[in-house]
Amino acid sequence: MFSIFQIKDAYKRISNNINNTPILFSDRINQFTNSNIIFKAENLQRTGSFKIRGALNFISQSKNKSFVAPSSGNHAQGVAAAAKLFHKKSKLVMPSDAPLSKIEGVKFYGGDIVFYNRYEEDRIEIAKNISKYKGYDLIPPYDNKDIILGQGSLGIEVIEQLKKIDFVPDIVLCCCGGGGLISGLSLALKSEWSDLKIHPVEPKFWDDTKISLEKNRRYLIKNKKYSICDALLAETPGKLTFDINKKILSEGISVSDREVMKAIKIGYEWLKMVIEPGGAVALAA
Repeated sequence: MFSIFQIKDAYKRISNNINNTPILFSDRINQFTNSNIIFKAENLQRTGSFKIRGALNFISQSKNKSFVAPSSGNHAQGVAAAAKLFHKKSKLVMPSDAPLSKIEGVKFYGGDIVFYNRYEEDRIEIAKNISKYKGYDLIPPYDNKDIILGQGSLGIEVIEQLKKIDFVPDIVLCCCGGGGLISGLSLALKSEWSDLKIHPVEPKFWDDTKISLEKNRRYLIKNKKYSICDALLAETPGKLTFDINKKILSEGISVSDREVMKAIKIGYEWLKMVIEPGGAVALAA
């Protein structure tokens, strides 16, 4: 388990290169749910997701000049953008069916793309081979200390923002794929509110963290079904992330694609926010 001081150090390291994303309120959603809900609008982060946090924390500490990363899209954009900021090269292993917007985002930041078939090939193995034979530094999407600490910087912002308005949360719902964001976020938030219940939210049929928490061991998704939540289709939790999450998370929640689409519509109409499916699962829950 990492300390809050390590997360704060990571935040200091990357803070000049990220957006301190706002928190939002919606009277309509509060009335609709009979709750008092605050949203952390991390979709307004540079590259459109939290992934640049971990990528910056990793790359800023590496002496290598070239990096390779396996990703469905958001991690790829984060790595490409972070590498560009430090005038370094990036190669991204992305599924051939990745959203065009994410492919174009990677290209915008100068990343070199290697496509793979997500249903037949292993992106991690492809990236490892590139690292081995080309000398690139491999940046895992979630199962890495520096990635987790970088993602945890989001928790530092949340603590500061909620303390300013004297808001003490009792439940947190967080999108979850491999577990990098929720592990870093939880470590930060639990340092401030030890009784806080933090629930991972995943797409239906891809709820490996939910099942893993129930079984108290890492569970592997074998029957791969289609989901619009392309950013959250991890087959199993990371080893390092699950070692953290099994100690501090509350039970998992899964939502259907139909519920996610409803959440995207509500986010657009009531929050005036454009939210990708993987980012909308928490709102759906």
